Amino acid sequence: MKKILLIGKSMCGKTTLTQRIHGLDIEYEKTQMLTYSNDILDTPGEYMENRMLYKALIVSSYDCDVVGMVQACDEERNIFPPNFATAFSKPVIGIVTKADLGGNPEKAKEILEMAGAEKVFIVSAYENKGIEELVKYLEEDSDS
Repeated sequence: MKKILLIGKSMCGKTTLTQRIHGLDIEYEKTQMLTYSNDILDTPGEYMENRMLYKALIVSSYDCDVVGMVQACDEERNIFPPNFATAFSKPVIGIVTKADLGGNPEKAKEILEMAGAEKVFIVSAYENKGIEELVKYLEEDSDS
């Protein structure tokens, strides 16, 4: 499986997505530091919310195969600058989370596309929707 770096604001669903992909029980955990979980590098939301910490995200991406920008579909605020994906030397995908909550998944998808996501997945970790497609993408052309 490709190694993926998950980035996004606090409470957008990065850790829950990690738990779902690994088949773990979903429990809320506040990510306090960069956390490796097999092939997933989960980042604290503060790294994306504070422009001074963008460098930590960029450096962390060097150890991964793909960057996943995560946007919750019930979040109105966009924290990804236009073409933010160009800061990374790796492919960048978008992941719209919390699709089970309604919200506006199309707006979230548009936000991720404006930030430069090459492909966007719409998922619900609680309902296990879209997860299989995301995992299949991460398994494609993988050396592991």
